[in-house]
Amino acid sequence: MNRNELADFLRRGRARITPAAVGLTAGPRRRTPGLRREEVAALAGMSVDYYTRLEQSRGPRPSRQTLTALARALRLTEVEHDHLFHLAGEEPSRRETASSHVRPGLLMILDRLDDAPAQILNDHGGVLAQNDLAKAMVGDVLARPPRERNLARLFFLDPAARALFPEEDLADHARGHVASLRAVTAAHPGDPEPAALVAELRASSEEFASLWAEHEVALRDRATKRFLHPVVGVLELECEVMLSHRHRQLLIVHSARPGTPMHEKLRLLRVVGSQNLSAGPARTA
Repeated sequence: MNRNELADFLRRGRARITPAAVGLTAGPRRRTPGLRREEVAALAGMSVDYYTRLEQSRGPRPSRQTLTALARALRLTEVEHDHLFHLAGEEPSRRETASSHVRPGLLMILDRLDDAPAQILNDHGGVLAQNDLAKAMVGDVLARPPRERNLARLFFLDPAARALFPEEDLADHARGHVASLRAVTAAHPGDPEPAALVAELRASSEEFASLWAEHEVALRDRATKRFLHPVVGVLELECEVMLSHRHRQLLIVHSARPGTPMHEKLRLLRVVGSQNLSAGPARTA
């Protein structure tokens, strides 16, 4: 059980919930923007003293029933619910094993995606495989040394990786990387790789360290992303994430609807990609 992290997560979760969101009246002279401790305790059906001790890193290890009640009281998402359990030293409902070996089924799907950039990652951002269109769009990440094949590490430590995205999108990408690493490190506290990655980034990047302190946790399964390419220009693509929980691997596919200008740009990218116009392994994200 990580008492300090659990306390921080509870405090921040309480601060972001308004009384109106849980059917309470704010009333006058409220000094906190979120819920009071006694309000969370009442919603979770526990004593104020017990909840206060949890927030002060002094409480005993909460039961699964107590964690479920807290998750409900704080209106946690499914990912945040799991994160709460992990911080308390409890496994929500599954057992996962990590693997750096790419599943044959995922590789087969990757090979057949010749009209959409696609990559296979581990759950903390390490690139395990890319199709040709992904290499044309973001560079051949696997041509780098193994230690430099992680997307979060590249984003925070390599300016060339950040240059792949419009300036106005960088903040959202940064928060996404940090929130995802939060979820993964809590879910797999015995895995040294994500823990070492977080330690390195906290020491090497002030931006990462500042965002890490906010204790945001999330996993994104789809989004619209924009990429900058020196030949085809801005690519605005739909990003779909397919997750293999057991092997902790993600298949990430970027696509555009046929007949749209973005789809035509992808067709052009297929042509220019074979001409090595993407600046090789330095162009990564």
